[in-house]
Amino acid sequence: MSYLLDTNIVTAILKKNEKIRQKLLILDLLYSKIYLPGMTYYEVKRGLIAANATRQLHDLNELCKKYAVLPSDLDILERAAEIHAYLKSKGTLLEDADILIAATAIARDLTLVSHDSDMLRVPGLKLEDWLATEE
Repeated sequence: MSYLLDTNIVTAILKKNEKIRQKLLILDLLYSKIYLPGMTYYEVKRGLIAANATRQLHDLNELCKKYAVLPSDLDILERAAEIHAYLKSKGTLLEDADILIAATAIARDLTLVSHDSDMLRVPGLKLEDWLATEE
């Protein structure tokens, strides 16, 4: 299985979340493919630069050496426009960044890993929440 990491998951990785670290170790052993959308990279990087978080900037660069960053292409942008139109027609719009991240997952047939329940509004999106509490 192949995964796309949402901004909140990358942030958890940079904060050394043990649950996420363990999941990634298992997936690495299983040779799973893991990616970051370009929008996630942008959102995380701008926050780290603003906070002058040099250690976490280094950690983000290391993460991007391990997991490829997927840029937005025409297919992703087309999907994003379709998602936006659908959500607008339902009166349940998401932020543009979230729409682009979801569109990346759908266009590349990846499972989005996110702790954002708003992503459930996107039709056709395969979604997992690695931060959810287990009962």
